[in-house]
Amino acid sequence: MTRLSTVFTRLARTSLPVLAGASALALAEAPVAQAETTKLGGVYDISVSGLKIARGSLSLVVQSNAYSAKVVMEPAGIGTLFSTGKGGAEASGWLNGKHVRPARYKMASRAADRDFFVDLAQGSGRVRSMRVTPKFKPNAERIKVTDRHKRNVVDPLSAILMPAAATRGAPDASVCKRRIPVFDGWTRFDIQLEYKEMREVSGKGYDGQVVVCSARWIPVAGHRPSRASVKYMKENRRMEAWLAPIGSKGVFVPYRVEMATKNGTLVVQPRKLRFTGGRDQAAR
Repeated sequence: MTRLSTVFTRLARTSLPVLAGASALALAEAPVAQAETTKLGGVYDISVSGLKIARGSLSLVVQSNAYSAKVVMEPAGIGTLFSTGKGGAEASGWLNGKHVRPARYKMASRAADRDFFVDLAQGSGRVRSMRVTPKFKPNAERIKVTDRHKRNVVDPLSAILMPAAATRGAPDASVCKRRIPVFDGWTRFDIQLEYKEMREVSGKGYDGQVVVCSARWIPVAGHRPSRASVKYMKENRRMEAWLAPIGSKGVFVPYRVEMATKNGTLVVQPRKLRFTGGRDQAAR
């Protein structure tokens, strides 16, 4: 139970989107009168070694060159036996060509009797202000996060959006060709995605192809290199994300995430999805 409690604590702190390892967004800027609005609502089950430990809900709205997203997570299944923690995050920002420009990110959660809070304000390609609780204790080994590490980054929730403008919304290998710079308020890391295969999925609210990408977690700053968890994640090659399109302008979001952990395989997958807008033909 202690190990599973640790897993949930990390999930609540970082929230559902950070597991996806996704990146930016490409939507061509359009006149307001012709703006396309795309919405995604979803409920996701989170399990470890086949045992459900949590449930997450996601809502996403993309309109013209603006986006907003919200995620909430709480214990479910066996997770209710060892944790009462809950977590949530909200993000908003602007889309500029092939890049996402976050404006605001807030995350709050409680797990293992500890509170976690992040408030990031961004603009002009950098983090302008931030509030984070708790703060790391001083440690000589920790790689210091500098101003350089907080430039041209995305927060974990804005990072669920991925650009693939060349595909025009059709899944192909190019969707996975990306390295995503993420700053969560404590640590700066990259997620490297590579193409693995195409798959057909159905029955969860989306019928069609998904692009399966292998993923790697690459620590940059804020971490302690000697920690066993950092070493494990750095060498972890059993991570993948399944990406599905929303809208009609080449925007992809996580459909399923799978990752090996010391406690077993962690899986985030949809129980139910609802798409509205540019890809209504994909919704059930």
